[in-house]
Amino acid sequence: MPAPRSASPQVPAGRSPAHDRYDAVIVGGGHNGLVAAAYLARAGQSVLVLERLGTTGGAAVSTRPFAGVDARLSRYSYLVSLLPGKIVRDLGLDFAVRKRNFSSYTPAVRDGRPTGLLVAGEGTRESFAALTGGEREYAAWQRFYGMTRHVAERVFPTLTEPLPARDALRRRIDDAEAWRTLFEEPIGVAVEENFTDDLVRGVVLTDALIGTFADAHDPSLVQNRCFLYHVIGGGSGDWDVPVGGMGALTDALAGAARAAGAEIRVRHEATRIETDGARAEVTVSTPDGERTVAARRVLVNASPQALAALLGDTPPPPAEGAQLKVNMLLTRLPRLRDRAVDPRQAFAGTFHIAEGYGQLADAYRQASAGRLPAAPPSEIYCHSLTDPSILGPELAARGYQTLTLFGLHTPARLFAADNDTARSALLRATLAELDAHLEEPVTDCLALDENGEPCIEARTPLDLERDLRLPGGHIFHRDLSFPYAAEGTGRWGVETAHAGVLLCGAGAVRGGGVSGVPGHNAAMAALGR
Repeated sequence: MPAPRSASPQVPAGRSPAHDRYDAVIVGGGHNGLVAAAYLARAGQSVLVLERLGTTGGAAVSTRPFAGVDARLSRYSYLVSLLPGKIVRDLGLDFAVRKRNFSSYTPAVRDGRPTGLLVAGEGTRESFAALTGGEREYAAWQRFYGMTRHVAERVFPTLTEPLPARDALRRRIDDAEAWRTLFEEPIGVAVEENFTDDLVRGVVLTDALIGTFADAHDPSLVQNRCFLYHVIGGGSGDWDVPVGGMGALTDALAGAARAAGAEIRVRHEATRIETDGARAEVTVSTPDGERTVAARRVLVNASPQALAALLGDTPPPPAEGAQLKVNMLLTRLPRLRDRAVDPRQAFAGTFHIAEGYGQLADAYRQASAGRLPAAPPSEIYCHSLTDPSILGPELAARGYQTLTLFGLHTPARLFAADNDTARSALLRATLAELDAHLEEPVTDCLALDENGEPCIEARTPLDLERDLRLPGGHIFHRDLSFPYAAEGTGRWGVETAHAGVLLCGAGAVRGGGVSGVPGHNAAMAALGR
């Protein structure tokens, strides 16, 4: 997307590749492409990374989006869960994450009184009891997330191994109820069997709907696949804060690739790939004109749609994103109507808005009927509470804070007629749902940029498609897949119909999120491991 990004050192755009033939050409300098480049270069291969934009990072970047304001926000991707420690260690990355002190807060009104559910270590049990009036929901919560942690501990290590067979993964999990819950029945069945409180049910379901437009009972199980990847990260399901923002990760990856000998060329766009199975040629548009580069292998860090276009193949079915991304800079955190919870607690974790189980179902039905949800569901978190390093010293000293909002159930089709008008309407409605739980409108807390404009920006699926070439604005490039082998997936889940051409973007099997897993797996496939 537009605006300045994190400033990792790059090779001047005008310089042509140093060679005409490489062991590997990587199309796209997003985080997965950089992971692949670093692994291959460390293995002694000659590697060229081609990035069409002026800097690497793709959607995992930090930028200063507000004019004259020293705040570096993770503009698109913003939390880390699925990045294996193995990749960080293998590549010697100077990168760290921090745990959030609070997992989530969900405001509610019960008997006319503002209240809420605060999930935060030892205080979680008390919060459940105060909200639901008993122990049942908390006990169910403990059982359910004990089950998902069991699955996470067994599935997460397989993400950087060759794809297991379905039966092999089931045996590895070794829990028939967990397998049925996550892999065979719509996740809505388990949510309704285990929990009775509408608010608690909604909090559980949200992990199945991130960037995924589906009903809790969708028979395709696309919601289950989304849920699975959101609860297995690191073997625990924790979502951590990248210190320095997402740009710190991709800067470290670019540095590791370059240090190992990889060449990185920005403003170099691959426009065509031709291959006979033994070698490939990549046509590249550069600031100096068009040229061709040969390679033994080509790894494509782009969507399956972009891969098909480069090869001249039949494109896959269209994808459709379904999220709203909003970035804000505040002079202070707003006060809550629920006086029992400090705003620094509520916003440090995931702040759920209009995400009751019934509200999520209503929003899905309304969006399916072609209307913006009347009460748009969303979730918010404050990066700077856990990692203030993204703020300039003056802003940090004055107590400024960032807010990141991620909206659900807003498919790209709702913006097709008039993206700008629909974006504005959706933003107003989304903030109104937040304001319903605040003592003051969040807009009263917005900082101003050097031009006197409020520090807030919103991005729809169509904005993501335009600026990052995400197909239909789909943050995972296409619907996620279960992490086991199926017909046509290949050994690592990155193989294509063309020998010597691998897919190392989010559309690979076990792709999606900021994980580096497709990049690692494509490198392993290229090295024959």
